[in-house]
Amino acid sequence: MTTVSQHPLVQLLKRRIAIIDGAMGTTIRTYGMAEADIRGERFRNADKHLLNNGDLFSLTQPEMICDIHRRFLEAGADIIETNTFGATTITQSEFFVDDPREHGGRKDPAFYQKIIEDGMLRDLAWEINEKSARQCREWADRVANETGRQRFVAGSIGPLTVSLSNSPDADDAGFRVVTFDQVKQAYAEQVRALIAGGVDVLLLETIFDSLNAKAALVAIREVFDEDGLAAAHRELPVMISAAVGRGGETLISAQTTEAFWNAVEHVKPLSVGLNCSLGPDLMFPFLEELSSKANVAISCYPNAGLPNPLAATGFDLGPEDMARYLSNFAENGLINIAGGCCGNTPDHIAAIAQALEHKAPREYEVRA
Repeated sequence: MTTVSQHPLVQLLKRRIAIIDGAMGTTIRTYGMAEADIRGERFRNADKHLLNNGDLFSLTQPEMICDIHRRFLEAGADIIETNTFGATTITQSEFFVDDPREHGGRKDPAFYQKIIEDGMLRDLAWEINEKSARQCREWADRVANETGRQRFVAGSIGPLTVSLSNSPDADDAGFRVVTFDQVKQAYAEQVRALIAGGVDVLLLETIFDSLNAKAALVAIREVFDEDGLAAAHRELPVMISAAVGRGGETLISAQTTEAFWNAVEHVKPLSVGLNCSLGPDLMFPFLEELSSKANVAISCYPNAGLPNPLAATGFDLGPEDMARYLSNFAENGLINIAGGCCGNTPDHIAAIAQALEHKAPREYEVRA
């Protein structure tokens, strides 16, 4: 994967700090949706609770999802994400397939082979990705035409609900519930659907397991090659963003920030960065390290502090707090892309956009 230096998003990042949107899940909760709302008529008879499967809202409540995209765009977002964080066969199976552990069995590669071959799950994952991408595309283009400022759609690719790095069995360190090829296949299908829906970039985000991320990156490379995108010079830029713990390591694979960059540098991404995680106050030293090592754009969209069930958004920090922290990152020359993850509403993004409007972007050299 190579970043094309003439891509309009690359040119934007040289001029100013780009703003990415906030938390889809947090903002959905402000609409007061209930189980019946996410089910609609289509999933009325589903056996499991679906309310935590926010990606389904793109199918059952598209007006709400489009309204959220509109609000983030009007708040100043240059980049909006598709509502597809869990839109793979593997993650969707959590909501539609019985857990064998409840019947004395276990999840293992044989179980997940059935999952990735399941026609209903494959069709559902494709539909969520393509429709969510089209919803984003429609609103990004609509607001761009109204304001005269180009907006970009990032295809959100989440970390999955399984790990390739760790064994869930304390007595068998070599056991894995899923194989690399199975994860790669699930990601490849998601990538193709996002591209079919018209995304501008692919965003591999909230990485807690670097090996899962490797499978996604291999899937992206294979999709580009097999579908002729490379030959036609139509490869999409790739953004990569990890979630880190208090020591600055990816949460499951435990790579340090520098090691994580070394593991993905060969991909030549448009950007690398940190999201979710600890909140902006505790993220600073790890962002500083990544900024000093990477020679691509740096993104940062943290949680609004730590979880707090008594807070209006479920997180501690308000719009002014997030604006202050990210403004500090910009003043220290650390970022090219800024926004918010969990707990960040359109109000948070508006405050961040305003605070960074005249801040200079971090300098880096674009590679062909």
